[in-house]
Parts: sequence; C-alpha cells; structure tokens
Amino acid sequence: MKSFRGKTLSWQIRDGAIELLLDRAPCNEIGLETLGELEKFASALETLETEAHALIVSSARREGFSAGADLRELYERSRPLGATERVAGVRDFLERIHRVMDALDRAPLVTIAAVHGVTFGGGFELALVCDLIIADKMARFCFPELRLGLIPGFGGIPRLKRDVGNAMVRDLLLTGRSIHATKAQSVGLVSQVVAEGDALEVARTTAAQIGKFDRGTTIAAKRFIKPLPRDELRREIELFCQLFTRPAVEASLKKFVESREALPYLP
Repeated sequence: MKSFRGKTLSWQIRDGAIELLLDRAPCNEIGLETLGELEKFASALETLETEAHALIVSSARREGFSAGADLRELYERSRPLGATERVAGVRDFLERIHRVMDALDRAPLVTIAAVHGVTFGGGFELALVCDLIIADKMARFCFPELRLGLIPGFGGIPRLKRDVGNAMVRDLLLTGRSIHATKAQSVGLVSQVVAEGDALEVARTTAAQIGKFDRGTTIAAKRFIKPLPRDELRREIELFCQLFTRPAVEASLKKFVESREALPYLP
C-alpha cells in the first residue's frame, strides 16, 4: 500500500521519502484507533521501504506533534474492569505499541521526526524512535506521566538513555517538566532547531541529502550506532503495569479526565 489516508493518520511516498502524517484532533493522542492505523503502517513498511530511502514523521495539528497516549480512552476502558483485567488490557496495548515502535526503530531507512509544539509523553517517545529529530523553535518536550504516578510506557526511557546523558534522563523523568527545543538540542536530543513552521520542509531537505549516499552504508552505520535496547524495553512494560495498579494512578487519571481544560496535559 503505497499511500493511505485513515481517520488518524496518512502516508505517501514523496521524492523518495515516506511521509507519515499524524492528524487526530486535538493533538494526535494515541488511542486504539491510532494504534490500529500505526500497525497498518508498520505492516506496509516492508514494501514501502524498497521504494524509499527515508521516513519523515510529522503532524498536521496546529497544537503540536503529539500529546501522547489517549488518557481519557485509557481511563474509560479500564474503569469498569477488575484489577487483573485492567492490567491485562494495558499490557496488550503496550505490547502492541512497542511492536510498532520497534519496527520504526529498526527500519532500514533514515527516520526523521519533524516536530513542533507539544511533543509530550507517547508523542515524545514516537520522536525518540526516529534517527533524527528536527524541531521548530516552539517545540517542547516532556514526560508528564510522573504527574499521574506513572512512567513513560511506549519505550521512552531506554531510548532516551540511548540518546542522551543520564542526567537529562533523570531530570525529565523525575521532575515532569518540559524543555524547549534549544535546550533539547544542547543535550543532543534534537539535531536541528529551525524557524517556527519550518520543521517539515527542513526534514524534506535533509531526506534529499541522505538520498545522495549509498543506502547499504547508511543501513550498516545505523545498525552500528543505534542498537535496540530490547531487555530494557521489556522491563519498562513490566514496571508500567506494576505502577498502573496503584489507587493513586486511578485517582490521577480520574482527575485528568474530569478536567475542564482543553489541553490539560500542558505544564
């Protein structure tokens, strides 16, 4: 499937690069519907990658790249269930999203996240899957899960540890605060900071530059410098599921869901 337009995302091949565009109101929250379409993309990737040298992930939403997991959906799905069933449902979701993230992480393409605005939680984790992050100057990065009594669950901890120093990992995970694009670049998280609204075009220019080089060499280099932290990814799922059973988490999710703010995930 060379192109696709779904309810939450679309993709096409443009000038030798696959462009995956997130587009679910209000800010690309990742719930079951988005996960299903991401799984469809991951399944199509093996065919798509034979016709492209790069993958660009971006957002059509003005608010930002992605606010992360759909916490309202998570709460409503899990509320009527017993503890065992709640954990089983969360584990299934996490294992499915991890399979998608791992497929993007190890794809034999150079992957580029073109981000702006809110890049939080699971959206931040999706960006971390990519080889390069190009951010417009208004982008902000955050793991707000701490406010709910949780940790990131889409693979963010191992991938952040792989990319930056432990001091920044601890800062983001233990304080819950956000950092702006310039700070993210200074610690090696972001490869380029560009003018507001320019991230996608710069990503396209970068993809075109990458296309000038031998693909086999690029793939070999990527495999060498970007190993998949499988054991840590598995442990992250286990820890998330343990924390999810705590009453404090249920109370925090309930408070989040009942918030009257349009974007309650903002700091």
